[in-house]
Amino acid sequence: MQFRAHRRRQAPTVIIVALIDVLIVLLIFLMVTTTFNQRSAIPIALPQSSQTQNAGSSENVPLIISIDAEGILRLGTDSHPVTLEQLKSELQAAVEKRPGLSVAVRADKKSPLGEFVKVWDLAKEAKVKALNLSAKEPDKKITPP
Repeated sequence: MQFRAHRRRQAPTVIIVALIDVLIVLLIFLMVTTTFNQRSAIPIALPQSSQTQNAGSSENVPLIISIDAEGILRLGTDSHPVTLEQLKSELQAAVEKRPGLSVAVRADKKSPLGEFVKVWDLAKEAKVKALNLSAKEPDKKITPP
């Protein structure tokens, strides 16, 4: 004799809609946290040019050399000044690691031209593939019709 009523057991179900919501939230979180803006910690007022290109448009990321208004050199995004001798040895070491190295010089519009020429000479001595001078796009003015 069976006194218990037979209950039909339901198979456990997975709610797909809730899982999709969680996955979308995770995807958005990862997209937001992994986008980085390359901002320089060195305050440089770049000259404007209508022929500028985006820095990240090529696969070969250039080595950045910054020259501020006083003519102080900085290598990469590092905020520590470097001398010409240190820059020369760093360029030679970088070219040995990556033979197709390109260099982007970010010079302040008030920086001395002589410092750029010195950096140019050092880059040519180190056999750098390409040397570029960075500029920013001019501010676009909206004219009324």
